[in-house]
This record gives sequence, C-alpha cells and structure tokens, in this order.
Amino acid sequence: MANAELTFQNFVICSALLAFSWRLLKLFAKHPFDNLPGPPSPSIFSGNVKQFLTPQAWAFHQEISETYGHVIKYRGLGNQAQLWVSDPKALHYMMVKEQDIYSIPVQMRKLIFGEGLAATLGEQHRKQRKILNPIFSPRHLQEMIPIFHSVSQKLRDAIMSRVTSGPQEIDMLHWFNRTALELVGQSGLGYSFDNLGDGPPHPYSLSIKSLIPTMFRWQILPLVMPYVSELGTPAFRQGVVKLIPFADVQSIRSIFDMMEKTSQEIVRSKQQSNLEEHEQVGGGKDIMSILLKANTAAAKEARLTEVEVIDQVTTLVFGAVDTTSSALSRIFYLLAERPEAQSRLRDEICAARDQDGDLEYKQLDGLQYLDAIIRETMRLYAPVPFIDRVALKDTVLPLSQPIVGIDGTDIREIPIPKGTKLVVAIMRANRDSDIWGDDAQEWKPERWLASSPDKVANVHFPGVYSNTMSFSGGSRACIGFKFSLLEMKVVLCVLLESFAFSLSDKEIMWNLGNLVTPSVKDDKKPQLPLIVSKIL
Repeated sequence: MANAELTFQNFVICSALLAFSWRLLKLFAKHPFDNLPGPPSPSIFSGNVKQFLTPQAWAFHQEISETYGHVIKYRGLGNQAQLWVSDPKALHYMMVKEQDIYSIPVQMRKLIFGEGLAATLGEQHRKQRKILNPIFSPRHLQEMIPIFHSVSQKLRDAIMSRVTSGPQEIDMLHWFNRTALELVGQSGLGYSFDNLGDGPPHPYSLSIKSLIPTMFRWQILPLVMPYVSELGTPAFRQGVVKLIPFADVQSIRSIFDMMEKTSQEIVRSKQQSNLEEHEQVGGGKDIMSILLKANTAAAKEARLTEVEVIDQVTTLVFGAVDTTSSALSRIFYLLAERPEAQSRLRDEICAARDQDGDLEYKQLDGLQYLDAIIRETMRLYAPVPFIDRVALKDTVLPLSQPIVGIDGTDIREIPIPKGTKLVVAIMRANRDSDIWGDDAQEWKPERWLASSPDKVANVHFPGVYSNTMSFSGGSRACIGFKFSLLEMKVVLCVLLESFAFSLSDKEIMWNLGNLVTPSVKDDKKPQLPLIVSKIL
C-alpha cells in the first residue's frame, strides 16, 4: 500500500512538472502579446504575481495604471503572458458579447462550489440563473427586511453590552463577519449559524474563513488543478487528494467535507421539515425555501438536481459573507475617519424613522446620503478588486481607445490565443480618471447626489451597479447584489442610531488580494479595531 501511494504521488508530481515544462517551452515562441506594453517580469517562475498580489501593492497598481493604461500585459505563474483589462469596450466583449468565450477558471471554482451557480457554465448556468433570478426580486427582498432588522438588532445588543460602561475598542470586522454569516443564514438559507452571543463560532463559519487562505498557501495548486480535476471519476479524484502528502491539502479536504455535510443538512432539513412556515428560521421567506418551492413548481427539464440545489448553499454563503463584511468594514472605517460624514448620515437616518417601528424598504431606498456613501465606497474600495477570465478559444478583443505598442504603432484590437488568462481590473475601471474625473482617487459621496457627468452616464462598462464593475457584469454579475446592498443599509441604520465610531490609535492597513481585508500594522490577522461609544 505504501509503495502504491508513493507511486501515485510521484505520478501527480511528475504530471505537474511536465505541465510546467511545457509552459516554459512556450515562453520562447512568438506571442501575439509581444508588442503590448507592461511591467517587466522579475521572475521566470512567478512572473509579476507577487508585485500584483502583495498585500500593500496599492502603489504598484496605481503606477502601472498611469504608465500603461487600460490594457496591460503582465506575466503570471509560469511566466505566462496575461492581460490586465479595464478598457470599457474590451470588458463589454468579455462580460457580455462574448461571455461564453471568456469563461471563469472553472477548475478551482468546481472545487469550492461544485455544481453551484458560481462554478457552472453555458446552458447549465443559464438554467440555474433562470430559476434563481426571480428569488432576488424587490418583492422577495422586501419580505427579508424584518430578518435583516432582527439580526442587526442582535448585533447592536451584543455591542451595547460591551460599551455600557464607556467607550471601548472593538474589532468590528469580527462582528461584521459573524453578522454577515447569520444574515445569509437566516434570510438566505432559513438556518441560524450564530446567535451573536458569546458562544463558540459554528464549525461552518471556521471552515469558510480558513478555506481561501489555506488554498492560496499551497501555491502549486493553480498549476496542478487544471490537470488533476480532469482525472477519472469524482471518487477517483478524492482518492488522489487523500494521497497528497501536504498538511494544507488535507486541511482543504477536511474543510470541503464540513462544508458539504452542512450544506446537505440545511437543504434536507428544509425538504423534510414538518414545521409551519412561521415556525421556521426565516419564516419561510428565505432564499432556499423559495428556491425549493420554485424548483418543485418548474417543468421537469427546467428543475435543478438535488446536487445543484445543495451546492447553492456554498455559493450563497461565499457570495454574501466576506464581501459584505469587507464592505461594511470599509464604510465604518471611513465614517470613523470622517466624523462630519458620520454625523450627517446619522441625522438622515434618525430623521427618516417614524415614531415607531423599523425603517421599511421605501424608507431605506429614500435615504440619499446613505445610498451615496455605499455607492462611493463600492466604487473606490470594491471588496473584490479583480476577477479572472480564461479564453476558451482563439478570438480578438477590440478596444475603445487604441494603445501604443512597444514599436510605437497604434493597437486597436488584440488577438487572444485560446487558454489566455485575462483579469477584469475592477479597481482600475472604477478609478479611471478619464471617466470619473481628476478626483477619481478621492472618496466623495457627494458626487452621487448630483446628476452624473456625461462621461459617467455614457460609459459602456458592463457592470450592473452604478456604472461600476464592483458587482461584475453580464450574466455572471453578482445575482445577490441588491440583497447585499439592502442588508448593508439596515446594519448601518441600526448601528449608527445607537453608536458613534472613531479611530483607535492602531494604524489600519488595507490588504490587497482576491478580497480586500483590514489588519493592524505589523499584524497579519484580519481585524478592524474601532472605538465604539454609546450615543446617549
């Protein structure tokens, strides 16, 4: 048995080395990107990856944007030529017109999301989207507002218990993570993960928080997975993973097992529940309850399989927790940094509240300064600063503005070879001074209180939210972005009525990555300590 395991491990390692060698040989062949400008590659193995993904790479991103413009050639893992894209016309082709050519990197997503919406392609994705889209309609969202208030009030009570005797430093990221999970748990899944008390966190919460960091510590994974994921049956692939002698890989396997077990438990408990709707968590108004009803009512050929339904759990949680907690953290940090904006927003919220009861959908929608603060924060500080696409076949990418090649010629379109990785540069697109003006790098909520400048109104970005790319675009745009915006509004209203927030003496660093996270300087742990005071 030991010899068999060793032989198989050697096979996996040799396969990865052969794949890497093949990519290395391709570096010396002529490439369509040879004339495109971009930063020099410092490493034949990792290209520019470390420059782009170092947690404090903000200055590097600004520098290359100013130097190279809207389409930038850079080198990825294995020194592969790749593109960093923020040109509006190019993004429209990638996200809308030729979206079936520019695919998500499906192998890694399949690992996390299985057959969920975030990992499916083509007709399967369209079928899932068709049945899920109505669930996020304004009518259904309005019915979730009482849940949003209930969870947000639990958060308020938890914080209040800590500041009753005076102002306290509180890690707000910790509380936003817990709250975001409970919000999507109750309103998305009809399931309670966390009562926001002092008890230990749910194992599922620990799993989803540790998965991505663990995966990215094992940096060979992106090179190996495109090949291992095609090997044999799922059972065979699981056997492959069990034989890989790395602690992080086995941690990933355990995390996946926990996530799958919890997802199955959630869906099957709702399928088998004999409780009346009003007795269920979420009152039967949650996304999963509505999905199960819609799926049962759909024509047989339009229904999702049980596996597809179960895998939507992970999709919903990943899509709603980290991004929402990151966005809330940034908003509260900005308000703590700018007390005049915080006071103005608090005044607007208090003025809108009736003598009794919580703010309803129309009242929340009418809070213009609240809306402006969220829009501006999502523009300038999108929680997800970039996303990947892969060309499934040879194609041509047109540009809205020509770029000047290394040889001095104008380039108006770029040949894209099959297999090319392209990055949708969300942060770069959202901060484009050609569109947003000379103050594009400044946080100015007031820009949303005036009519949009012609350049913004006429921009052809394919984004679904406020002429920005913050929630992506096309048929793969974030399906729950209105859900996320609404829950953020409720959390802001509930907390700002009760508390004032100010900066502590600890310097906060915002770390760039697939998700932007805050931490204290010289401490890698994600956290956002703020001084919280009770409003008398």
